Amino acid sequence: MITVKDLSYGVDDEQGKKDILRHVDLEIPDDCFAVITGPNGGGKSTLAKMLAGVLKPDSGSIIFDGTDITDMSITDRARAGISYAFQQPVKFKGIEVLDLLRLASGDKTLSIGKACEYLSEVGLCARDYINREVDASLSGGELKRIEIATVLARNSKLAIFDEPEAGIDLWSFNNLINVFRHIKDSTHGSIIIISHQERILEIADTVIVIENGSIKQQGAREDILPELLGTSAAVGECSVKAQQRI
Repeated sequence: MITVKDLSYGVDDEQGKKDILRHVDLEIPDDCFAVITGPNGGGKSTLAKMLAGVLKPDSGSIIFDGTDITDMSITDRARAGISYAFQQPVKFKGIEVLDLLRLASGDKTLSIGKACEYLSEVGLCARDYINREVDASLSGGELKRIEIATVLARNSKLAIFDEPEAGIDLWSFNNLINVFRHIKDSTHGSIIIISHQERILEIADTVIVIENGSIKQQGAREDILPELLGTSAAVGECSVKAQQRI
């Protein structure tokens, strides 16, 4: 499905060049639920943005379904079947939720009934949101859920979520677990989630741990998770903080 080869990325700061990712190699097959975790500042979100096309690497390559997409724009990657849900969802003043779902699905005639199904799956009362503008009048949690609904509508081969639990209430978080399973089962594509949440880690097929810009561990959940939760104080601390936010 998607292969990352020798990916590196850095930014300039007051002390010179700062490496964010260092020679990252990664392969995620079709029909895989992968969770990328690790200490804050380790490079997780940067990697997600690289896969989606928001950021371009300094070196290395990204291969998707046999095609080199390293220099492909975020728009072209979306057309190729990659969806990305931002950690901080984008606002769209003047665009109503129904219009956004129609744009995401590629179906200008998407029925209100079907659009309402997507909203219901992410825990929103459809009649309260279907005609609302996707703007600052919505809370961060509401925007997050609407963005996840657009990923459902897009039916992508690869869906990438950057900390989808942020700003989500407990009921909606519990519902999100089922949403992720539904996306994977209905598309037979792959899901990549950036998260510290233990409950999300527990339903992953593959767990990838990134620390200091490099992959520290990667493998099947049953191989990685016991050691990760038992010995990684940094990840454990982040998981507790995330639990407290929900």
